[in-house]
Amino acid sequence: MTRLLIMGVAGAGKSTLGLALSQALGWRFLDADDVHTRAAKDKIARGIPLTEADRSKWLAAIKPIFFDTRASIVLACSALRAAHRHMLKPDHLVFLHIEPALAHQRLFERRGHFAGPNLVQSQFATLEEPSQGLKLDATMRTDLQVQTIMDSLSLNPS
Repeated sequence: MTRLLIMGVAGAGKSTLGLALSQALGWRFLDADDVHTRAAKDKIARGIPLTEADRSKWLAAIKPIFFDTRASIVLACSALRAAHRHMLKPDHLVFLHIEPALAHQRLFERRGHFAGPNLVQSQFATLEEPSQGLKLDATMRTDLQVQTIMDSLSLNPS
């Protein structure tokens, strides 16, 4: 059983990559956005960044799902601070790196999601780039990102 975390700011492509990777590997996929409370989603939709107290409650709700699964799992989660990543304790970490202007553009163009472009500044202000793990360019095609992760981390389909 392997736990892999794909992290980065809003708009980096975590969910898209996480789903594609989980399908390629035959692993379970968890999108941390699905674990947000209605109140947190409403707050984010209004452009109000989550506090550390909000994030702590959210991560506490994610952790048992991430750990209690009996199958290997890919988690797409911002996990912006080192403390967030430490709490989740993934076996593998993938950081999707994106420039602020592109993150803003992606969030501006994205439809049907509660996070908008007004959160970009606070996301980058909160971000503590990891010193370990695999760093991927968010502008790479998803299929190339998947192959790079599988090759770099020696992951094989289940």
